[in-house]
Amino acid sequence: MPTTPGQRHKVIGAFEEITATAPEKSLVVGLRKSGGRNHTGKMTMRYIGGGHKQKYRFIDFKRSKDGVPATVKTIEYDPNRSARIALLFYADGEKAYMIAPDGLKVGQTVVSGKEVAPEVGNALPLINIPVGTVIHNIELRPGQGAKLVRSAGTFAQLVSKEDNYAIVRMPSGETRKILGACFATVGSVGNADHGLESSGKAGRSRWLGRRPHNRGVVMNPVDHPMGGGEGRASGGHPRSRKGLLAKGLKTRAPKKLSNKYIIDRAKKKK
Repeated sequence: MPTTPGQRHKVIGAFEEITATAPEKSLVVGLRKSGGRNHTGKMTMRYIGGGHKQKYRFIDFKRSKDGVPATVKTIEYDPNRSARIALLFYADGEKAYMIAPDGLKVGQTVVSGKEVAPEVGNALPLINIPVGTVIHNIELRPGQGAKLVRSAGTFAQLVSKEDNYAIVRMPSGETRKILGACFATVGSVGNADHGLESSGKAGRSRWLGRRPHNRGVVMNPVDHPMGGGEGRASGGHPRSRKGLLAKGLKTRAPKKLSNKYIIDRAKKKK
């Protein structure tokens, strides 16, 4: 039974799928906290500071060991991302981490390459993946490493193929062309319940390195474009500290070169 409001209101993910308590030493490195400050000590990002000490896990986003099967040794927690990670033991003795897709279990075998079967956890070029397949960890340029669809519970879908390009529907609803030689991993990212989490108390945000965040409308005019006014006046049009319009202002460059690859824009949230 909950004995405090923090316990009563918290909704956090289950850790049943996690099979290891400590990461693989050869694949981690210590992380230094910046506190939101740049190399001169000037605070460039607000509301950052404190938080639990973390180690960075090196994730293999390239999956470049073609044709070498790997066994899933453990499913682990990663403090640096919302998804879970899987420790792979390759047949040639090498170890690596990958984003754990939904349904991946300890003991399973995964492999990457151009001719591999389109099964959960396997990585192969988009041009070799059947139309309609759910995918994640998608490259934007061949050999660059996965850049898209990496957070917990997300997935994209391969809609069709045109010449050397694959047409992919993104989690945002955007439909775009991606070069068929780019690799993607079959399946959706695991830990789908991450979006339902509720911290329950302010202290949990502090553990994550997030400091109290105050709104522009409660400041004075000298401090923020939204500040000032008598009483609880929350005035003006939503703006940033620099005076740039927020909440609806399109910031994408109108002549961006990659516009030609976008077939259908992201759907607006209702």
